[in-house]
Amino acid sequence: MKKIKDDGLFKMLNDFLNVYLPDQKCVSANTIKSYRETVNLLLDYISQEKGVRLHDLTFAKINSSTIFEFLDWLEHERKCGLSTRNQRLSCIRSFYKYASVMDYMLMAYRNEILKVPLKKNDSNESIIKYMSENAVQAILRQPDTHTKKGVRDQFFMILMYDSGARDREILDMRLKDFEADTKNPCIHLTGKGNKKRSVPVMAKTVEHFKQYIKLFHCEQDVERYLFYTVQHGMIQPMSDDNVARFMTIYCDKAKNECNEVPLRITPHMWRHSRSVHLYRAGMPLPILSEWLGHAQLESTRIYAYADTEMKRVAINKATGADSPLKNTEVAIWKEGDSDDLIKRLYRIK
Repeated sequence: MKKIKDDGLFKMLNDFLNVYLPDQKCVSANTIKSYRETVNLLLDYISQEKGVRLHDLTFAKINSSTIFEFLDWLEHERKCGLSTRNQRLSCIRSFYKYASVMDYMLMAYRNEILKVPLKKNDSNESIIKYMSENAVQAILRQPDTHTKKGVRDQFFMILMYDSGARDREILDMRLKDFEADTKNPCIHLTGKGNKKRSVPVMAKTVEHFKQYIKLFHCEQDVERYLFYTVQHGMIQPMSDDNVARFMTIYCDKAKNECNEVPLRITPHMWRHSRSVHLYRAGMPLPILSEWLGHAQLESTRIYAYADTEMKRVAINKATGADSPLKNTEVAIWKEGDSDDLIKRLYRIK
């Protein structure tokens, strides 16, 4: 291996990921994983897209333009949403803040990175995206359940929808976290901040689970990840990219039979969809908040804001038959009618 020109950057990254975050800041394993993914994505981008070999990389070679281009690459090439883009930037900022505290000579590089702002959501991005029940059913029909992979993919999506769990919460599940043979079957999830919660699952989901474990968990190793892949003979946890990939394939196929299927789906849309459907069916927000594992009720209110259909039904019920909104005649105007007639029709004159 060629000698690294200046290993100060890599030593600082090592301390940040392996000492500061776990031992001093005491963040969760999933948070560290997110930071590590961000660092590796940035390094891969600089190496593969910018053509800078890592042994030549220094703090001085990473400027605000590089970070701007990296974030645009995430958004346009990897199709990441604005929240993911901003989350990646926040990780980078945190590292530079740490580096500047550990070595004040690096403050200039921190100030350079701070030139890159978080990207503001436009009016459409602030609205949560969810699927209709018809769209959910159409997508769940797409996996070929005559194959092992099809059984696995369908069960994964069913479990995500039934539990309303985050993608990472499902991927972190072990076989022991699914209690199927009880009067009230449930799954045990570990959410943000290592907070644990139990979520009930439907009887039909349990049936899918039992069919799945016959194919994938013959040995009944309770410590094995519930969802895994085998690479080079080694069992590994299924990755987020794997999930996103097969969901995209099934989404594209489902569009051919259901026009309610969105152009693009993400794993988190299953959580949003289930939440909206439960809220629409009458689940109170406090219970929905606890079910989702939200630390604050305010985080759950987005589903009340998002459900315009419930608002429309409520408004129609509250608007009586004598309401002016239901009794006002629609003005019919024909070309050639006088300005005076228009004024009279709209009671302006």
